[in-house]
Amino acid sequence: MIGKEKLVKIVGAGNVSYEQKTLDEYSKDISFVNAVRPVCVVKPKNASDVRKIVNLANKTQTPLVPVSSGPPHFRGDTVPGIGGAVIVDLSKMKKIINVDRARRVAMVEPGVTFGELIPAAEKEGIRLNMPLLPRKSKTVIGSILEREPVIMPKYQWDISDPLSCVEVIFGSGDEFRTGQAAGPGTVKEQWAVGGVQKAPYGPGVASWHRLIQGAQGTMGIVTWASMRCEILPSLEEPFVVGSSNLDTLLEMISWLIRLRMVNECFILNNTNLAAIFTKKWPRGYQNLKDSLPAWTLFYTVAGYEYLPEERISSHIKGITEITQRLGVEAVKAAGGVSANEILKAVQQPSGEPYWKLRYKGACEDIFFLTINDKLEGQIGVMNELAEKADYSASEMGVYIQPIVQGTGCHCEFNLFYDPGNPSELNRVRGLSNSAVKSLMAKDAFFSRPYGENANMILNRDAATVAVLDKLKKMFDPNSIMNPGKVCF
Repeated sequence: MIGKEKLVKIVGAGNVSYEQKTLDEYSKDISFVNAVRPVCVVKPKNASDVRKIVNLANKTQTPLVPVSSGPPHFRGDTVPGIGGAVIVDLSKMKKIINVDRARRVAMVEPGVTFGELIPAAEKEGIRLNMPLLPRKSKTVIGSILEREPVIMPKYQWDISDPLSCVEVIFGSGDEFRTGQAAGPGTVKEQWAVGGVQKAPYGPGVASWHRLIQGAQGTMGIVTWASMRCEILPSLEEPFVVGSSNLDTLLEMISWLIRLRMVNECFILNNTNLAAIFTKKWPRGYQNLKDSLPAWTLFYTVAGYEYLPEERISSHIKGITEITQRLGVEAVKAAGGVSANEILKAVQQPSGEPYWKLRYKGACEDIFFLTINDKLEGQIGVMNELAEKADYSASEMGVYIQPIVQGTGCHCEFNLFYDPGNPSELNRVRGLSNSAVKSLMAKDAFFSRPYGENANMILNRDAATVAVLDKLKKMFDPNSIMNPGKVCF
């Protein structure tokens, strides 16, 4: 066990906390993972502090749980998996290291949130490829490492995008840089000769960034990361297309992305759209939901520095041909929600309270990767399971996000519930477990397994688990990094 005086020596007395209230906050989250109280919380100020903490943890065999984002947490990955753990809270590492418009890349420390990076990037004329309405306390690196889907699939060339390079302190205590950042020379020396930390592959032929993404802090602690950005449009025209037929919208979105006509694009059902945009609760929620179509496709057409009006006009003309062929209409509002309102919202973090908590106070997410051909069948299975569990399918939010140039999609079911109602809580917990089993049988690919379902998902592939165990022993030989998570 790490002694308090040793931690204080590294980060200072003000950055080490043993307060019971603070420890209780880190001991649980909104997920169904069992509560485990950490021993203390330590807040490093820089990479040197992180390295010293990791080395000290190896000497004392102390588990470390890295956390960058603020509460509320949802997936159980920041709750200690065993007793005696130290929370390594990276929220004080807030430096925006570099924003480079010419190369469309930004580099930040792990404590930088979306709300902090967005204006810094816009000032330089670029923007992030964001997830859908991240909570205000969500950090950019936290989101990218978790491979959260981004809302502009046109600019996503690989499932790891927009991650570029990272600096990581592995559980062994070794410092490592991936991709172009690996060398030769330091990062500053690379800048001096025009180098940029943008390509994620390497060093060598290996894609080391894939070892860190999705690992839930079980391999090491990232001290900075660079990410691909995109040019800020000078003109944008958003549209919505409503329909009761999901297949029609899926075909349309497939064409929009294939022909590279749109930037932001995704599909929400009326439950989620109402949960995001209701202003007066609770009465306004039902009224807004009733005014919305069953499914709404949102997309944006953008123009840039040169001939923006002509570019947008050309794309709108091409999109009109698609909508006419499919028998739908692109309009500027769906029910009580305008396309401009949606665009403004999705280019920023969620307002407070976080949109998933507004309806009932808690939310359980079930998400996976799939392809369009299988999606409607998987949604049908989920609806049947919800009704069997006495959870109204009409109260379930659905978010469909095309990924990687539209080659697949992220499907997410949002189960809203009252955490103060034990019956409702247990109903959603049981539904979550049964849904994962049934959806896997319908070819849903759970690429990001969390919490109670992680073992069930990963144990279906013994070969993968065996490889992960070997890698864990190489990069975290004493198993100090977030033990009890993923398959460890």
